[in-house]
Amino acid sequence: MAKTPKPQSYYDDIKKRFAEERDLRLAYRPEGTTQFTSDLSGELAQYAVDPYSGPVEDRQPINDAVEVLFIGGGFSALLTSARLREKGVESIRIVERGGDVGGTWYWNRYPGVACDVVGYDYLPLLDEMDYVPVNHYSRGPEIFAHCQAIAKKYELYDLAVFNTTVTSTIWNEADGLWHITTDRGDKMSAQFVICANGTLSKPKLSRIEGMDSFAGHAFHTSRWDYDYTGQDLENLQDKVVGIIGTGASAVQAVPELGKQAKELYVFQRTPSSIDIRDDWPTDPNWARKLKPGWQAKRRERVLAMSEPSAEQKAKNAALSPEEKLRKQENANIDYMMRIHKRIEKEVKDPEVAEALKPWYMFMCKRPCFHNEYLPTFNRPNVHLVDTHGKGITEITAEGPTFEGTQYKLDLLIYATGFEVQKTGIYNKIVGRDGIDLDDKYADGIRTLLGIHTQGYPNLFIMGGYQASFQFNLTDMLQTQGDHIAACIDYVRSNGLHSIDPTEEAEEWWVQEVIAHRGKTNRNQECTPGYYNFEGEENRRQDGNYNGGFLQYFKHQGAVREDMAKNFKFT
Repeated sequence: MAKTPKPQSYYDDIKKRFAEERDLRLAYRPEGTTQFTSDLSGELAQYAVDPYSGPVEDRQPINDAVEVLFIGGGFSALLTSARLREKGVESIRIVERGGDVGGTWYWNRYPGVACDVVGYDYLPLLDEMDYVPVNHYSRGPEIFAHCQAIAKKYELYDLAVFNTTVTSTIWNEADGLWHITTDRGDKMSAQFVICANGTLSKPKLSRIEGMDSFAGHAFHTSRWDYDYTGQDLENLQDKVVGIIGTGASAVQAVPELGKQAKELYVFQRTPSSIDIRDDWPTDPNWARKLKPGWQAKRRERVLAMSEPSAEQKAKNAALSPEEKLRKQENANIDYMMRIHKRIEKEVKDPEVAEALKPWYMFMCKRPCFHNEYLPTFNRPNVHLVDTHGKGITEITAEGPTFEGTQYKLDLLIYATGFEVQKTGIYNKIVGRDGIDLDDKYADGIRTLLGIHTQGYPNLFIMGGYQASFQFNLTDMLQTQGDHIAACIDYVRSNGLHSIDPTEEAEEWWVQEVIAHRGKTNRNQECTPGYYNFEGEENRRQDGNYNGGFLQYFKHQGAVREDMAKNFKFT
């Protein structure tokens, strides 16, 4: 039986509620991204300490040269290194702030950590590694082990440098090399440098009055202190625990904390959308029948599916822009109302259920998928402190306070996320003519494909702005890694030394990015979050390329097909 269509007024009323909730958030914290700090020094230095690598041994500074140097040791570096090895590049160095490869999966080891993308798609190089994930959705420890296995297979540990932060990357025109310094006194040089420090790498904290006065124990989710909590959180059975934030990290950690803590207080500013994670162990018979190249074929299907069919294009062409937008918005609202229905079904207390409902369009904030998060609020020891968009604004020696109530805690966990990096994190990048990359970007980000930027020869950027955004980030990183390896191979194979995009090619791409952004007011209409710079106004070119993943992939190929037009070589 067909459902009765809802009147447009139904959708208009919900969209009005979305706007009211957004305005509430903006009124409380109009300062945008500056409401957070990622300067974890001084009294906040404890939140940046690596709890996983143990004491860092002294070593002599390194003073040598390599052909390719990666800043960062996550998937960007690993999958691009694999492609470079296939092309015969031997001199590859990874410089990594952590104590091992893995990037996100090195740092994020909080209880319950897992990937929200199907493991057969998310984990890269499965064909090359002859590996099949053990579950439909991979857990953090398995992903970290996969990163380590890649580094071993491609002999990336030989030249790798860990517990080391790159502090400057300076182009030297005289010798045509990048000169790199680190916080360990190293002075390295490299012909090619690849910024692979990740999109979300540097932990950030909310600026909360009195946070340094808290007398209990505290840490950020990406620096989980298992010495305090116990490996299975068994040490929390007599502890009162609070967690600030309800984003992706908290959604996975809260169920585990709820099982063990004496009392758990979840401090929420804006709820996440929580959908079902349909998970199961990998069928060994299915895995056994997979033929070589199976993951590459899955990726090809993903690319093909990102392009609408001829029938879909025809239907869309028949709609006016207003009708098209209305149709998209109404479908989005239907999806979010289904999320609301799930909350009502899973959470017994109607008041708590209402507080957990997200009032914004799907994808305004990072969507989450979990089967235990919502039921956790049915536990008698778990308490939701809904701040109605205001957030916690004061912490005392005993713990957070909100609207006159003092929450006395033994442990306070910050699930406040990460700074969205633009290119360098701790690193000053200076190109030709002594121009700092931040100064070049002062009037707007300028790149070719989000990978190259004119005046910075042999520098490649992965996972930055002006590239395509994909929820499965490794799909996009794989295309970038393939492209970078092909560019470096072109330079090496043709007896060249450097590759630098032309001003014309860079300007073309900037205009492509601008042309495919701002078709709707969605960015301004969304509730604040890191997807929209916490509600700040941003320049049209300072974001992702929104022309579609397949089109981005095709643009990469077209750029490589006409290297002489798009690049200057020496």
